[in-house]
Amino acid sequence: MTWYILGAGSLGCLWATRLARAGQPVQLLLRDRQRLNAYRERGGITLSEDGRDSLYPLVAETVGHAGAPIQRLLLACKAYDAEEAAASVAARLLPGAEIILLQNGLGSQQAVAAHLPRARCLYASSTEGAFRDGDFRVVFAGRGHTWIGDERQGPAPAWLATLNDAGIPLDWSDDILERLWRKLGLNCAINPLTVLYQCRNGELAGHAEEVAGLCDELGQLLHARGHTDAARELQSEVERVIAATAKNYSSMYQDVAHGRRTEIAYLLGHACAEGRRLGLGLPRLNALHERLRGLLRQRGLPEA
Repeated sequence: MTWYILGAGSLGCLWATRLARAGQPVQLLLRDRQRLNAYRERGGITLSEDGRDSLYPLVAETVGHAGAPIQRLLLACKAYDAEEAAASVAARLLPGAEIILLQNGLGSQQAVAAHLPRARCLYASSTEGAFRDGDFRVVFAGRGHTWIGDERQGPAPAWLATLNDAGIPLDWSDDILERLWRKLGLNCAINPLTVLYQCRNGELAGHAEEVAGLCDELGQLLHARGHTDAARELQSEVERVIAATAKNYSSMYQDVAHGRRTEIAYLLGHACAEGRRLGLGLPRLNALHERLRGLLRQRGLPEA
């Protein structure tokens, strides 16, 4: 069965090339004719792995193309584009089509699922590291792990084994929201501060008191949401991630540095909105959200 991939960013390209390398049929869905022409000029996706470049000339078409019906789709675009991207291929989705939603933060997954009630939307959380160093070029920067799950508690699909066979290490999660909230907590404690202090992750060790205060409030939020496992030792893991990725710039830092829209609405914005809904004060998180929004306004970038 063909894997359709919508979202030719770093993780979308990484999945596409590894699936193709394993002999799985893969087809890219690109935004418009301009993107399709750019892709064809480059002859495919280039994967840089362990210092070696490999070109994968995958089949590609625009989302508006009246192509074959879609049974399996990886949606790997940014969170703020997810709902519109899903709508662009809704007419091609078969009843019961399976869609893997590989977005940062929370909120976009539920919006897509509500828009596509006949599809089975599976949420994914990944720790794999990849970045683009050119158009349709992806560098595999760090091996990690991916978890996939169903918010509606459905069974694991049989095709998960094909992903492991393709070198995409993953497991089925019976509580994917727990994992997504844990990752949201980590991102909220690290990414916004790297933007505000214009620093690498490791430099946050010099802001330990501020990090600890954010972790305390994020733990309150996770507990109030009922995700006690996600709240457990959150500060310790945040400190471990800061140390392990000390030389790295966070994804939000890189977005701002390159003048790109951030996913603030689905990370810190979502956390603050949930706090208000649950009647929590969370003064540090709310103040951080406002500081970050102010900086984005100064840079001429969207605040949400």
